[in-house]
Parts: sequence; C-alpha cells; structure tokens
Amino acid sequence: MSTLILGIGNLLLCDEGIGVHAVRALQQENLPPDVITFEAGTALLDALPEIGRAEHIIIIDAMRANHAPGTVYIVPLGECVRPEYTASLHGFDMQRVLYLAGRTSPADAIVIGIEPARIGWGTELSPIIRDAIPVVIETVKTEIANFNSRPPSFPLAGNQPGGKITDSGQSRIGSIRLE
Repeated sequence: MSTLILGIGNLLLCDEGIGVHAVRALQQENLPPDVITFEAGTALLDALPEIGRAEHIIIIDAMRANHAPGTVYIVPLGECVRPEYTASLHGFDMQRVLYLAGRTSPADAIVIGIEPARIGWGTELSPIIRDAIPVVIETVKTEIANFNSRPPSFPLAGNQPGGKITDSGQSRIGSIRLE
C-alpha cells in the first residue's frame, strides 16, 4: 500500500506554508519505504501523478477552525469545507485535484491541519507554528500506521466530528476550512 504525504501551502505567507515545512521535516525521518513525500506548495497540479497512484493520502496544510494557533487537527478530506468558488489559495480545491488525477473512487485521504497564527507576507513560520512541527510529525506517523493496519478506503476508526486534537493527539475535529 502506498501512502502519499502532500505538503501544501504558500511559503511566502508565513504560517500558510506549514504544509511544505512539515513535509521537509518528514523527509528527514525514517519513514516506511511505501511512503512518498511531496512538496506541492501551491502547485497542486504538479502532484497529479502521485495523487493518482496513491492508495492513501495525507495532506498537511494550514487550517482555520477558530482554536488556538498551533492546534493540530485530523480531518477526513470529505469533511473539510470546500471553497465556494473555483480556486482556493492553492489554485484548486483538493476534491477537484483528486478528480483531475483520475480517481474513480474517493481517496482514502485525511488532512492534518495546523491552526495558523499569522498569514501575511513573510517566509518565516511563527514560533508557535514552528514548535507544532514535532506534533505534526508524530501525528503523520500514527496515521501511516493506521493506514497500514486497514484496507484502503475504509472509514477512519474513531472519527467523531467536533473533537479537537490536543498535544496528546487523542481526538479529532471535523468540518473546518483549509487555508
């Protein structure tokens, strides 16, 4: 089973680039051989071939859910609020990208989101967001293990919309907006 870890975000907008920064940190980790990391940034279409081949997808991005900056969320992709217009800050919303990748069935995809502290011009992450990267890495590793212990496209076990992930990573949140 292959797992794609997709880091998205704009590196020129401070915390909006957390997905790319997190994937770069994950590239330094010892991940299973069937895990592919991809720095998409704002160029989601560049990831189409990898998205089309992946059995499981973990998307890392900034995410607003009105909690404290640095809060880490795990949300099934289907529960994320989609933009009401054609393009997001990344050029396309993720559901459209999955369709363009030739997916004939829903992807077994989750979003690991990080509540941003600052989205504005700049290339540095806020200190609180930078400090959340180790939590993101451990969350990704846990989700990889969860994917590898069940068949593709099986609903996420224990997902209850409305639960918030804490530093211990024990619960989840749903229905939030990707940045």
